[in-house]
Amino acid sequence: MMIGLAFSSAFADSPPLDSERRSELVRLVRQDCGSCHGMQLRGGLGPALTPDTLKDKPADSLVSTIVHGRPGTPMPPWNTFLSESEASWIVDSLQKGFPDAR
Repeated sequence: MMIGLAFSSAFADSPPLDSERRSELVRLVRQDCGSCHGMQLRGGLGPALTPDTLKDKPADSLVSTIVHGRPGTPMPPWNTFLSESEASWIVDSLQKGFPDAR
């Protein structure tokens, strides 16, 4: 539990994402992540990314999975496309209910 609190505070000083970047991230998740996790993020090759399936998962672990991938699985690292603070925004959004692409 303490790890999650420490991790969350690490992004407290990160600049907020502007609306254009948030829209880009929504499209990235819906299209690129959706190609494995299902276009509605309800599962496919990868697990579902719905609030119900993610509610008990530590945010820091999910961010790490996005940034570094999962060796030995189809989950690639996204660190060349996303910062950790952007991955944190994605995780927070997924746990709350991911927005539709605009």
